[in-house]
Amino acid sequence: MTDGTLETVRLGDTGPEVGVQGLGCMGMSFAYGPADAEQSRAALERALDLGVTLFDTADSYGAGQNETFLAPFLGKHRDAVVIATKFSLTIPPDDPTRRIIRNDPPYIRQAVEASLRRLDVDEIDLYYMHRRDVNVPIEETVATMAELVREGKVKHLGLSEVTGDELRAAAAVHPIAAVQSEWSLFSRDIEAGVVPAAKELGVALVPYSPLGRGFLTGSFTDADRDLGQDDFRRQQPRFTGGNAAANAALLEPVRAIAAARGASAGQIALAWVQQRAAVHGLPVVPIPGTTKPHRVAENTAAARIVLTDEELASLEPIAARVAGDRYADMSFTSAGRE
Repeated sequence: MTDGTLETVRLGDTGPEVGVQGLGCMGMSFAYGPADAEQSRAALERALDLGVTLFDTADSYGAGQNETFLAPFLGKHRDAVVIATKFSLTIPPDDPTRRIIRNDPPYIRQAVEASLRRLDVDEIDLYYMHRRDVNVPIEETVATMAELVREGKVKHLGLSEVTGDELRAAAAVHPIAAVQSEWSLFSRDIEAGVVPAAKELGVALVPYSPLGRGFLTGSFTDADRDLGQDDFRRQQPRFTGGNAAANAALLEPVRAIAAARGASAGQIALAWVQQRAAVHGLPVVPIPGTTKPHRVAENTAAARIVLTDEELASLEPIAARVAGDRYADMSFTSAGRE
């Protein structure tokens, strides 16, 4: 595939205009084993050169390290970059399998100040609630987030892993620009409730893990065997043991289409996600993550692949056949509450 500059799209009715593909920055500091800092910085620059303008992080990625890592890049390109970060999720360093979720107003205010400081910016372009604390009314959480907009600390609001009803309740308090949820050939649960609600409300979808955390590219086939001890994917049921073997077999149609088109399997998987915009009639801006400049070029080229009806039909059955959940504890996802 050849390089080119991405087209742009607005994040919902109220959000910023961005390239039709963003960049997930988590792996530059967290979750997937050691990353080369110099290579990661080159990947950021390459992405911007190719028309990627939405760069995604969170305060939980390396306990703030990812935000700090991005600060020099943001300082250099502040007017060209839309920076998205998130609050509410804490991962204890002594137990990386645990998740602590907080959505209460005092915590939100503490979190936003810390993110502004680490990112070294005056205002966050897109501020997400990372996960839903069911003990705090979502209206209360969004009302506090809306105060941050009025105070000039945040420009636009987003939500991650919310249900369709939770999105409607939030949007009744303040406009929501984007919902971030997992969406890929392996993960389509949001199509039942979240996607219709987003379309109804004029909200964009920002799919994370559109490449199945690398599984859809063929970069690994069994997390226990192929990945390091500190790799987050070893905690995810669909990537280990019998589930991994069963799921690897599902990728044959992806590989066949890739071979016929002279593309990579990852490009076909990404093209499928990009095409959800036309299928469902709403803005869709996936944020594949990588630390490698050549992978950024490969990923952005996928935005220009349009799959045929026949190709889409061959990919359609995959998600229903996937073995294992996205997470060991699905209560933190929209699917766990729908």
